[in-house]
Amino acid sequence: MDVNATKNPTAGVIGLGAMGYQMARHLKEKNFSITGYDVSADAVKKSTDIGITVGSDIAAVGSRSDVVIVMVQTDKQVVDVIGPGGLLASMAPGSVICIASSIAPETCRELERQAAERNIGVLDTPVVLGQEAADNGTLTVFVGGEAKWLDKARPVLSAFGRNILHIGPSGTGQIAKTANNMLLWACICANYEALSLARALGADVPTLVAALSHSSGANWSLSRWGKSTGKWAEKDLDVALDLAQSAKLPLPLNGLVDQLMKTMNREKMQSLLA
Repeated sequence: MDVNATKNPTAGVIGLGAMGYQMARHLKEKNFSITGYDVSADAVKKSTDIGITVGSDIAAVGSRSDVVIVMVQTDKQVVDVIGPGGLLASMAPGSVICIASSIAPETCRELERQAAERNIGVLDTPVVLGQEAADNGTLTVFVGGEAKWLDKARPVLSAFGRNILHIGPSGTGQIAKTANNMLLWACICANYEALSLARALGADVPTLVAALSHSSGANWSLSRWGKSTGKWAEKDLDVALDLAQSAKLPLPLNGLVDQLMKTMNREKMQSLLA
């Protein structure tokens, strides 16, 4: 299948959950030929209701797509979707797989090695800025892998991403995502402590948040205080601490952040605004 044969490459999305559905929706709205797949009947119905074609299995998506986005939850699921019995068995040489899931860098590198034997590209393309950016099509996409495969995948990634940033070779997109997550959760903890003190001392927190946006303490999570859920903190910090363990690198701050985030949720953060 020649990726350059049409104006837009044909696209697939495997994993039509909260994020994957929005990726598929933006591709559909930008006139890509799009095929999706999910094991959830509810996800399938939600997608077909807006006109997205849903394949009967992973092979159906791979055989119809020049570029496939994989947005499932775990390393094992990614390997099952892509590995020798998955997309690698159905996609044509010259096509590209983009791993949008947050997984281990080494998993991406191993899948890249397997795919290279079939002249199929694998990029790690995790996304940041959360559900609101996914809904609006303004995600930032960190990319690890060969530039030639990014050239082919870029039109698809640009359908739902505002910034497509090539970090380096395979796995470095995931490393960038982990670094981002470490900073995000640390900022949330620092923001909560600072705003809690300010409130206890009598400051109006919404007014203070607006003022701090012009200060040296400004940060992304503070600018949207009360919107974050903290939902993925435990998984994200487990990944960071596991990678640090393998690198024999101490991360004392993030060890503490990991413990603090276990007690954090949207309601707790929003309570400071009341």
